Amino acid sequence: MSAGGRKLPAGFGRLWSAQTVSSLGDGVMHAALPLLALTLTRDPMALAVVAAAGTLPWLLFGILGGALVDRWDRRRTMWIADAARAGLLVIPAAAAVFDVLSIPLLATVAFLLGLGGLFFDTAASAYLPDLLGRDPAFLERANARLRGAQTAMSGFAGPPAGSALLVLGRAVPLLADAVSFALSAVLVRSLPVAPRPAPVARESLLRQARAGASYVFRDRLLLGLALRPAVGNIAFLAVETVLALFAHERLGVGALGFGLLLTAEATGGLLGAGVASSLGRRLGTGTALTCTATIEGLAILGLAAAPNPYLAGLALAVCGAGMGATMVLGPSLRQAIVPAHLMGRVAATSRMLAMCAAPFGGFLGGWLATGYGVRSPLFAAAGLLLAMTAVTATMTGNRRVEAALRGSAERERTVEHRADELVPA
Repeated sequence: MSAGGRKLPAGFGRLWSAQTVSSLGDGVMHAALPLLALTLTRDPMALAVVAAAGTLPWLLFGILGGALVDRWDRRRTMWIADAARAGLLVIPAAAAVFDVLSIPLLATVAFLLGLGGLFFDTAASAYLPDLLGRDPAFLERANARLRGAQTAMSGFAGPPAGSALLVLGRAVPLLADAVSFALSAVLVRSLPVAPRPAPVARESLLRQARAGASYVFRDRLLLGLALRPAVGNIAFLAVETVLALFAHERLGVGALGFGLLLTAEATGGLLGAGVASSLGRRLGTGTALTCTATIEGLAILGLAAAPNPYLAGLALAVCGAGMGATMVLGPSLRQAIVPAHLMGRVAATSRMLAMCAAPFGGFLGGWLATGYGVRSPLFAAAGLLLAMTAVTATMTGNRRVEAALRGSAERERTVEHRADELVPA
């Protein structure tokens, strides 16, 4: 693995392997969990509770979780979170074997898995720049590989595997996900220990959490980077809410065709993640982010106007490519410019904004489709994405990005100089 001819640290291979294995387990559960719930009830509200339970930790504890990650050893946080999730999944697996599985138990497990994911994802986002020395080229290459593996495992391989494993027994996909978390924990445990950020003396957890959120809202570049996924989630959830209905009514495709449409989007996502680094080098990260956001909006507009499933699939592939590139470039830039002691809180704040925005998109899509037709959410989503692009273009422009990178490099040199001064001669 290399970045600009230089090899990525050996530890990254283990981190990549851990997240690949874990993403495969996530894909298995993404398909198996709603199917497990469906074996217990046909009540739509009960099914919605299970589906929503996994997102609640981000809404309730996102910023506080980031503050805790900034206090704790990040490598240890990751492997303990995965080990805990592996142990947790044994409980519903045993309940399935003894035929005592229930909707409340599934919802509780989904919530606790989401809580473990909050700590793991936040710690991983904060650990990566420590592992790679905050090198922007390394970070883009590393995030592209991580994003590609996540899409391939959770989007392609995991869901069909989850459905197939469920045929063998209700406990089987749960145990398979437990094994994936256990393997990930072992791999993460073997990673090099990163230096812990210097603790801020005599500050409460709540004060530290507020400081992390304030850092995002006061910095126009970070705020622009946070607004993109937040507004994007509103738009994409509005589309996702009606996409199956749109595909059936407007495009005339059945379940197989709908699955192929989703595959086209995931394929585009892989391609976008793969070209993100090259795009950033050629255009500059700020301009590249503006271009990918514009592509997403225009692609959704094309989807709304598509007269047949072939053009719709092409539009979804283009949209997926824009999303894949954005999800590499944005986090990589944030990891390169945020001070180490704030990394967990800033990452958690950005993720929480995106998670909080998503339900509004679902409501918006359902309301527009009910009152104005199944294509109206797609037109509204395209308008939101293009408006967001116009608003954030100056916030995340090349000049601002370059200034932030220079400031980060100067800050790192200052820290290293001070550390050298403290070393005895």
